[in-house]
Amino acid sequence: MDLEERVTELERRLAELVQAAPAAPAPPVAQADFWALDALKARHPVTEEADGAVLFTGAVRVPTGHRYEWQYGLPVGTVLDDDWSEAATSFAALGHPVRLTLLREVLGGLRTAAELAALDGVGTTGQVYHHLRQLTGAGWLHSPERGRYEIPAGRVVPLLVVLTAARPMT
Repeated sequence: MDLEERVTELERRLAELVQAAPAAPAPPVAQADFWALDALKARHPVTEEADGAVLFTGAVRVPTGHRYEWQYGLPVGTVLDDDWSEAATSFAALGHPVRLTLLREVLGGLRTAAELAALDGVGTTGQVYHHLRQLTGAGWLHSPERGRYEIPAGRVVPLLVVLTAARPMT
């Protein structure tokens, strides 16, 4: 048998072996670690009788070094039955790029209206005060003393959740 015939015979035998071999099990599909979701479903199952719940939670350290832990949840029926238009003011306050910039800078440690007004791209001092009033009126900021602003502790994680939810899903 010459070399070409031997190679042809080996290829044929290899093809037979591949066909006869049992299929290798597929590698396990990586499952996402849904520990928070699993705990929520254990407490509020989704069944024919129960609609489940919505939960957001976070444990964070922000650039100033402050730490916040927060958890909030509601039965899905409560959320669906609520008047969603009541959320419009809160969403509207977040719906302006300058306001989001101001919130990020306050979370990062800038506290006074003067510090915020000195940022590039936020507009005039009057415009900054307008944005600060909108954010304060919607509860995203509060002013513990005149001219100083901070994000209320109970709004830090919700703000980060809203920003996370607004990111494109990849």
